[in-house]
Amino acid sequence: MVEQVERFAYHALRGEVWDKALAYCRQAGEKAMARSAHREAVGYCEQALSALPHLSETRDTREQAIDLWLALRTALRPLGDFRRILACLREAETLAEALDDHRRLGQVSLFLSVHFFLRGAYDQSLAANQRALALATSGGDAILHMLASQRLGLVYQAQGDYRRAIDCLGQTMASFDGTRRYERFGQVTLPAVLCYAYLATCHTELGMFVEGRALGAEGLRIAEAVAHPLSLMYASHGLGMLSLHQGDLSRALPLLERAVGLCHEADFPAYFPWMVAALGTAYARCGRVADAVSLLTQAIDQAIAMEMRSFQVLCCLSLGEAQVLVGCLEDAHVLAERTLTLTREYQERGNQAYALHLLGEIAAQRDPPDSTLAAAHYREALALANELGMRPLQAHCHRGLGTLYARSGQREQARVELSTALALYRAMEMTFWLPQAEAALVRVTAASTPQAG
Repeated sequence: MVEQVERFAYHALRGEVWDKALAYCRQAGEKAMARSAHREAVGYCEQALSALPHLSETRDTREQAIDLWLALRTALRPLGDFRRILACLREAETLAEALDDHRRLGQVSLFLSVHFFLRGAYDQSLAANQRALALATSGGDAILHMLASQRLGLVYQAQGDYRRAIDCLGQTMASFDGTRRYERFGQVTLPAVLCYAYLATCHTELGMFVEGRALGAEGLRIAEAVAHPLSLMYASHGLGMLSLHQGDLSRALPLLERAVGLCHEADFPAYFPWMVAALGTAYARCGRVADAVSLLTQAIDQAIAMEMRSFQVLCCLSLGEAQVLVGCLEDAHVLAERTLTLTREYQERGNQAYALHLLGEIAAQRDPPDSTLAAAHYREALALANELGMRPLQAHCHRGLGTLYARSGQREQARVELSTALALYRAMEMTFWLPQAEAALVRVTAASTPQAG
């Protein structure tokens, strides 16, 4: 019967047998979602909703309406139709409040938290999340509590509070015991995979690459075991980002290309800017700057069109780095200043530190270098990186300052900064940047050594 549910839905709609049409369309929509056919699932959810007005208005039909609006939201999520998603959630919220249905209201609150998170509205996301947690606690809903706690960790990560995010996500992971690791719980992606991917990302920002790789690998193993495209995309991206930050491009490139490939193949346009932000950086660092600029420009346009502000920031940071590499400093400066404004507006302190570092790089690359401005940006970025525990970025800031001091003849300051950068790079096995820092330190040391004769 499951194999024939689409045909049953078609005939029930044509015959105006509305109760059967509702049931079969719901089943067909669930089947489509299970195989990640999101556009098809949208169609079935819409058909099910169209059947509802033809049925008697009872509590049961109102509850089904809430479930259908939430199912439609979930089908729309990977497609990036965020205005329509919010409309679906508001419809569901109104119905749930009218029924005083705390369980469904908790689900709506959780999905509102996700919606605001993706739009960069973190205060609204936290408020919706707190409501979901309160409803989960009062109703004894362990699953909702687990999912809301996970979302809380994601907000902390977005705001640069990586240690707090790790604590929150780590506690959530403990709830995914046994078969729960392989369940979706009505979400777009497997929550366990999402947890592992974000834990890998948080450990990456702190320079804890060994721990992060183990977590990311476990997430990828789970995603591959269930062969779920969106979960595979998340897991590949998480591990790819770790390798990218450590400077291991040979590992990063295939993982990030796989993530972008899954995004295209499985029709997940909402995630394209996020996936491309990482791949663009990888391409730029391995010399494929033209490919990076082309991809990132497209991704930024898409992020702006969908009003996905947090993804816009990531793409702008990546494009700014690529522009510096090819000497387009004015374009990079405009982009970096805009990005810094956005990170401050959205309270993304980790990305704010990256934007400040980028501004330092731009000022340092000018001819002649704007040493005073560059040093000020590097120091401000370093202060934030120190506060947030971002050890890889600390290393980059020390290398930038050391190189800057070497150019201006401040040899002792250059030696201290470059030595600090080298110690950090070696401790974290970030070998990609070692040759540059080592060469700069050798030059400074040689210039400081008195010549014989």
